[in-house]
Formats: sequence, C-alpha cells, structure tokens
Amino acid sequence: MARHGKKYFEAIKKIDRDQVYDPVEAIKVLKSVSYANFDETVEVHVRTGLDPRQADQQIRDVVVLPNGLGKPVVVLVFAQGEGADAARAAGADFIVDSEEMVTKIQNGWTEFDVAIATPDMMGTVGKLGRVLGPRGLMPNPKAGTVVQADNMAVAIEEAKAGRVEFRLDRTANIHVPIGKLSFTEEALHENLAAFMLAVRQARPAAASGNFIRRVTVTSSMGPGLKVDHNSPSLVL
Repeated sequence: MARHGKKYFEAIKKIDRDQVYDPVEAIKVLKSVSYANFDETVEVHVRTGLDPRQADQQIRDVVVLPNGLGKPVVVLVFAQGEGADAARAAGADFIVDSEEMVTKIQNGWTEFDVAIATPDMMGTVGKLGRVLGPRGLMPNPKAGTVVQADNMAVAIEEAKAGRVEFRLDRTANIHVPIGKLSFTEEALHENLAAFMLAVRQARPAAASGNFIRRVTVTSSMGPGLKVDHNSPSLVL
C-alpha cells in the first residue's frame, strides 16, 4: 500500500471525500490542492457494473482526446516495405523491420508509448506477447493499432495527437490519463467529456442495470474526487 506524506493529508482536508462534485468544480478543486513540484498527470477512474468474467461484457476501445495528453507520444511500428515507408513518412519514432529490433524487444526494451502494426507483421508481434502484453502495448484491431499501409499515417497522427486506449480490467474498472494538471480547466473538462462519451458508446450490448456506478478524477499525487457523471456538462 502506498504511503502518503504530510502534504497529501493537508490536501485531503481541503476536500469533501463524500461529495459528488460537478465535473468543472472537481477539476478546479484538483488544481487548487496540488502540491507536487512537477506537472502531474490527471487520471479518470470509472467503476462499472459489468462482470469482467463474461466475454460479452468486455470493453476495449479508443478515444482521441481533443487536447491531447500534454506529452510527446513515442510510436513504434511493426511494418515492412510499403508499410514501413508510410510509417517513416508519417513520423514513426521506431520501425521494427529487422530481426535486430525484434530481439531488442524480446530482451525487454519497451521505450515507446504506442505500438502499431500492419496485418502481415502480426506473426512477428505474436512472438513478443510476453513483453508487450503485460505493458498494454500489443497492437490490436479493436484498438485501431493494426492497420493497412494506406491507413498508417492516420493511425500515427491520432496516436501522437492524444489517442488513448481504454479497457475494462479484472476488477470492472477503467483507468485512463486525460492530460496534465497544467492544462486549463476547459481543456481538461473537454478531454473528460470526450472520454466519458467514448465509454458510454462502448457499453456492451449485454450490460444491464447501472452501467457506470462511480467516476473519480485524481492527479498523480493528489486525492480522488467523485464526479457527477450524469452532469449535462459531460454530454458533448
């Protein structure tokens, strides 16, 4: 269990942990109680009513945040020939088109944020599942990271612009970053609204009852604030 320091508990005193905040107010409060000496990441945690043990109640989707994530996104592409040329032209940071790069990843190198692959390279990608899988870096068609060469430029552009993959975890929760605390309140709110819309649209057909049970926003070092996910301000 993480241990919190004195400043964290001082920040806790400034909020009402039982209150369900309006989204705009929650972001304002989160910024006001920040005490870290670095630009914290703002995160959203969604508690769902889904049963992650059921195959028809899974969620895996993506959202392009309108204001990005506030950091450079390093993109690696598995491609050869035309696909590799398209990736280079679109600004990919690394291209896996040789055994040397495959071996490097097999040995544990994962200094990239997003991995994209062309379909013909999925055999190679599969061999790296033990390295990529646990880190959430496996290319996947549902996440839009397995693409044909002629769609490569769009995939890389979206990844670098703030394209975030989200999925249901084993505890029926969804966790994503939505930007930096240095963002304006408006920019963070727009990103939050875009993410919540994407979650609602990703609701499985088999879901029943209360789909979204609780939404919390927090920062890297800050306290969590419950958010009114039914607020009209979260409807784009």
